[in-house]
Amino acid sequence: MGMRNQFVVTTFLLICLNAAQGCSEETRTKPPNLVFILADDMGYSDLGCYGGEIETPNLDALAAGGLRFAQFYNTTRCWPTRAALLTGYYAQQVRRDILPGECGGGVTVRPEWARLLPDLLEPAGYRSYHSGKWHLDGKVLDGGFQRSLDRRNQGNFFTAKGSYIDDAPIEPAADESGYYATITTVDHALDCLREHADTYADRPFFHYIAFIAPHFPLHALPEDIARYRDRYMDGWDVMRQQRFARQREMGLVNTTLSELEREVGPPYHFPEALEMLGPGEVNRPLPWSELTDEQRRFQATKMAIHAAMVDRMDREIGRVIEQLKAMGAFRNTLIFFASDNGASAEIMVRDGGHDPEAPPGSAATYLCLGPGFSSAANTPFRRHKTWVHEGGISTPLVVHWPEGIRARGEFRHSPGHVIDIVPTILDAVGIEKPASWEGQPVPEAPGRSLQGAFAEDNVIDREFLWWLHEGNRAVRTGDWKLVASKGDPWELYDLSTDRAESRDLARLQPDRVKELEAIWQRELAAMKHLAAEAAADESK
Repeated sequence: MGMRNQFVVTTFLLICLNAAQGCSEETRTKPPNLVFILADDMGYSDLGCYGGEIETPNLDALAAGGLRFAQFYNTTRCWPTRAALLTGYYAQQVRRDILPGECGGGVTVRPEWARLLPDLLEPAGYRSYHSGKWHLDGKVLDGGFQRSLDRRNQGNFFTAKGSYIDDAPIEPAADESGYYATITTVDHALDCLREHADTYADRPFFHYIAFIAPHFPLHALPEDIARYRDRYMDGWDVMRQQRFARQREMGLVNTTLSELEREVGPPYHFPEALEMLGPGEVNRPLPWSELTDEQRRFQATKMAIHAAMVDRMDREIGRVIEQLKAMGAFRNTLIFFASDNGASAEIMVRDGGHDPEAPPGSAATYLCLGPGFSSAANTPFRRHKTWVHEGGISTPLVVHWPEGIRARGEFRHSPGHVIDIVPTILDAVGIEKPASWEGQPVPEAPGRSLQGAFAEDNVIDREFLWWLHEGNRAVRTGDWKLVASKGDPWELYDLSTDRAESRDLARLQPDRVKELEAIWQRELAAMKHLAAEAAADESK
């Protein structure tokens, strides 16, 4: 018997054993269907149910019928988050983000033992589908998915060029005038779901829907932009205050509003891009009153396009929900929604370039949100994508499962992380992760199941959460967070009252700084050891 078949049989027996211990054949319910929806570069406060003014009624309805996690984290960047999400490990543990002195990053291959979620679900009879962005190593179908739309062209939302279906390149249509990536992503998802309902109705499914929206370039349909065109003329300072007031009123946060860091701009400086974008662009979150009329209109238009992209994503999620209802699967589908990192302060021009004469948001333009409205999108937190301060790593997490979660419209305040999604899903399905894969021992995963917080607002037991990206580093234990930007000294914050990270306690509590730094360094050493083992195995 091959090692993969042995894994399938062993896991199947574990499922049967768990079922026998928990309930009889007659009373056992069907395993849940699973849908994970991931946004790209969306801020913590962009959804209505997280304090935003953008119209997101479908996600708001999921939140009202389920749970909102107030302290959920990603890895602050797209490809590390996707690796952590689908493996249950920190990206550095599976060689998908860089460790000092070790091989790793966005082009490195995972170790063989770092299987993706579909491989773990297959023994329980699941079929797995992928629609949207991939940004992981390897081919999608090799990761255990049965069908895939891989949107590889991230520089133009109005063409299928560069995309793949089932790992084969697409030939774009001669006339793409009706094409928009967010819509076609869901078109593919609906096609997969309809096929499943018609042909595999006796089997559960996992569908991973990974939107590119609202990642730059800011491309949106004209009718979507029109709904928001003048909504942001009051500027980012007012927008932050309004979103924060709503967050406090709904009980989402217990903190002050962070101060706008007026001197913190994009993480990477491209002076030629600023020149190309013209006098309306600014690369600092200056006071709105100090901007020229041209700058205010340019910035407000960019935020309007960002809002239009989020709005359209929500509309398309509504189509997914309607399909789940039509096929009788909605009530027993465990749905998650999150973002891969915080909103982005980046300003650049690449791919097809930028035509300043073209309508903003059209295919010929290349606009980025920038640090002003990125700060507002990340309300009430500091910093942006790539940083590991709260603004870079905080995401909404909406969880909806009518047959599995009794709570309706409640918050959960336990800290969680994308490494928790795999163990949460395996827990919900009733699968124990195997200890080895094709003869290789599988290292213990750091994630924890969130199911303990589904019924009540319980704190998930764990020692720490850990971050490293491009020299930005952090560790959280309990409510204490140690964080530093690249090249800067450690800062210490009590997140129970200061998730705004406004009162640095490092000088007042040097012993606590040393304690948390030791945890961070210990985990770094363990990850480097794991990476070295993987490199040694690869060279054999």
